Amino acid sequence: MADFVHITDVGPRDGLQNQRQVLTVEQRLALIDSLYAAGLAEVEVGSFVSPKLVPAMANTDAVVAAVNRAAGRRATSLILNRRGYELARAAGSRSVTMVLYGSEGMARKNANLGMHEAEAITLEIMQQAAADNIEVIATIAVAFECPFDGATAPAEVARIAEKFVAAGAVRAVLADTIGAANPRQVAELTRQLLTALPASKLGCHFHDTRALGLANIYAALESGVRYFDASIAGLGGCPFAPGASGNVATEDAVMLAEQLGFSTAIDTAKLLVASDLAAELTGSAPGGRAKIWLRRQLEKAAA
Repeated sequence: MADFVHITDVGPRDGLQNQRQVLTVEQRLALIDSLYAAGLAEVEVGSFVSPKLVPAMANTDAVVAAVNRAAGRRATSLILNRRGYELARAAGSRSVTMVLYGSEGMARKNANLGMHEAEAITLEIMQQAAADNIEVIATIAVAFECPFDGATAPAEVARIAEKFVAAGAVRAVLADTIGAANPRQVAELTRQLLTALPASKLGCHFHDTRALGLANIYAALESGVRYFDASIAGLGGCPFAPGASGNVATEDAVMLAEQLGFSTAIDTAKLLVASDLAAELTGSAPGGRAKIWLRRQLEKAAA
């Protein structure tokens, strides 16, 4: 049996939050449904943040409630603080993603807290989540480089990852928030972490700002990482890197994994339907770099 690669699509959250076009709840659910239909086992369906600051994420409670009505769907939602957790819990979230920081500068800019203050608050929320039977994914922002503080110390990232996995996080995710990582950095950091953590407890989240997203996934795969975030049609961006590309496209990540002999249980034809829908709804989704080639292969196979 082929080694399995788990892909979480973060497009309905990380992708849509940066779009000028604000989708309705019904449109967001249509996109989410198309991802599950393609075989995605887990989708990040939204975030519980201020709708004034992030209008695209308004009414995420309605999105979560609708997703939960379908059996067997794993969904997670991003939260930034206690209030976000309370909203997620009230909406019926069974999994939340919390953000930690590999640098002081990003913690101050994004949360108006010191990084150690953010860690203390996260630990408190995790204790409550355990009591509420809600899973927590611990994402470490700027795990490779910070736009304010420069290169992130690998030892600091390792400390945070190990600390929060020990505290009960289902996994720690290394987020290349501004798309600054290169494959050598990825290989070195992931190999280091996998000496302390099982592969089931480590994930990666890459942006494609410097066109190295797929190369970074390859480096992480070679190290033994089997959990990755990706975004349908390459939706996304970064508010700290104007003009930056979005996340690695899910269709590209799936193609890479499967061409390397891994299994993803994702239907490429249905995934391209989801990619087309993302483009139609947003008017700006670029689509995966391999999308045209993938479509041609499907057409040849059907001829």
